[in-house]
Formats: sequence, C-alpha cells, structure tokens
Amino acid sequence: MDQKTIIDPYKKQKGAEKLARIPIKIEPSTTLLRKPDWIRIRVPNTPAVSDLKKILRDNKLVTVCEEASCPNLPECFSHGTATFMIMGDKCTRRCSFCDVGHGRPDPLDVNEPSNLGNTIAQMKLRYVVITSVDRDDLRDGGASHFSACLKAIREKSPTITIEVLVPDYRGRMDIALEETAKELPDIFNHNIETVPRLYKQARPGSDYAHSLLLLKEFKRRFPNIPTKSGLMLGLGETDEEIEQTLRDLREHDVEMLTLGQYLQPSKFHMPVSRYITPQRFQEFADYAKSIGFHNVASGPLVRSSYHADKQAAGENVS
Repeated sequence: MDQKTIIDPYKKQKGAEKLARIPIKIEPSTTLLRKPDWIRIRVPNTPAVSDLKKILRDNKLVTVCEEASCPNLPECFSHGTATFMIMGDKCTRRCSFCDVGHGRPDPLDVNEPSNLGNTIAQMKLRYVVITSVDRDDLRDGGASHFSACLKAIREKSPTITIEVLVPDYRGRMDIALEETAKELPDIFNHNIETVPRLYKQARPGSDYAHSLLLLKEFKRRFPNIPTKSGLMLGLGETDEEIEQTLRDLREHDVEMLTLGQYLQPSKFHMPVSRYITPQRFQEFADYAKSIGFHNVASGPLVRSSYHADKQAAGENVS
C-alpha cells in the first residue's frame, strides 16, 4: 500500500475519509436540492451558546449537538440544554448519514461520569439526554459506562429525569441489558434511523431486525419504562416504507416516536432525496398515533432529543 494512503487508525476520520470504505459507495454530491422555506434555523444572538461550550470544554465533555452538526444547536444551547455524548468522539461505525467522526476509540475516561454529574448539576438541568458513539471494541458495548454515568448524575441531581439514546449493542445485547439494569433510565431510546432497504448504505454494521429486537427486549424486561425510537426522512425511502417501519416499531412495543428531515452534513454523505413538507410530517404523525404511538414528535427540524423534555411530558413538538 502506498504510504500516502495509510490512515492512522486513531485519527478521527470525517467526510471522505470516513466513508471511503462503506459497502455501497456514495458519489460526492455536485448539486444540492434547494432547501425549502420551511427549513429555516434562527440563530439567537446570545452569549449562552459560547458560555455552555466553555463549560463543556472545561469538563472535557462532548455533545452530540456539536459532533453531529445538529441544526438545532443554537436554539438548544441558548436555552442551556444539551444532549451529552459519552465514551469519546470517535465511532466504530461509518454511517453515511452521520457527521460524527470514525476511528479507533480512545480508552474510556474514568473521570467522565463524575465530570458529567458535576456539569449537569452546575447547569441545573431537570431533564437530560445521554447518548454515545458506537463502541464495538468494548465487551458490553459501553453499557456499564452508561450505568456509571447515570449513577453519577443522580448522585448530584436526585430529581433529574434521564433519557438514554443507546447504540444497538449488536452481538452484545444480553450483557448490555444486564449492565443497563444496574442503573435504569427514565426513558430508553434507540433510533431505527431509516427503512430496512436503506440499511446497507446508510447504516453499515447495523441490522434492522436487531435494532427492533433490542427495543422489544428492553420493554419486556422493564415494562414500566417508556421506549422510544426515531427516523430521518428524505434518504430515499417511500411513504409506504415509512408506514411499514412505524408498524414494525409498534409491533415491537415502542411507544414514543420522532420523525425529522434528513439534512446532508457534507457532499460526501448520502444526498437528500426529497424535502418532506410540514403537512406530510403531520400526516405521518397522525398515522403513527392511529396505530398506537403514545407520543409523536414530527417535523422538519425534529431530532431524537429535540425538546425531549416536552415530548416526555406529552407536549406536541414540531
């Protein structure tokens, strides 16, 4: 191999480097669909965003808001809220819709649980979402680290509500759920992300049936804890495929749902195939409620943790 083509496995790979080895190659986009009028992000003129970023850096913490280039970052940060991403900023997967970097992860930070607990207490949060990169290098996929973080958070903020957005724990589900049982969340979220036909291209390394089984098995073991999942729309799926995926989620006992518009992070990622109108998002929400979802957040800028506190309280989010 040419020395110039060797990639340091510990380097965080983004864009073209990250997606060079996925099974279905993606040609870099030369033209982009024009964003419609309803995709508008208002950037608040406030020091709260920079203040929160300073708190995060001082405590060596990472947010998925920053790493995944979330369009709602200015709004959420200006309100002093964030979704924390634990176990580093390098993912062992190469999902072609996601802007989180790929690479060989660093060892777990043993101080992360206490730093997280202290930071959340300092921010006086009442509701927090904890997510992570995929850690296929760990025996339990990182589930025990999730539990340690939840325990540390509750020690500092005993009345807080915690939602977890977990990886798929593929090949590690039993041990991961055993570890999860040691410090249970208030809401268990795992995103199905897209329809099964697009998995090989969008989620290489993941498996649609396994993700459904993880949600169903968690609910079987812990029936009193709500389960939640979400999809991005506009990756190339059909309306019929979306509705079938919603039925699959309900058949696997998922109660809460998020539907949002996919936005291409770079020209090297999967292109946006279409922009779904706000009216169509509402129609999908109506359909989801008609088949038994207890709570649905559906709209162009909805993300899995966007206004998660309001959704958990049963408020409409769009």
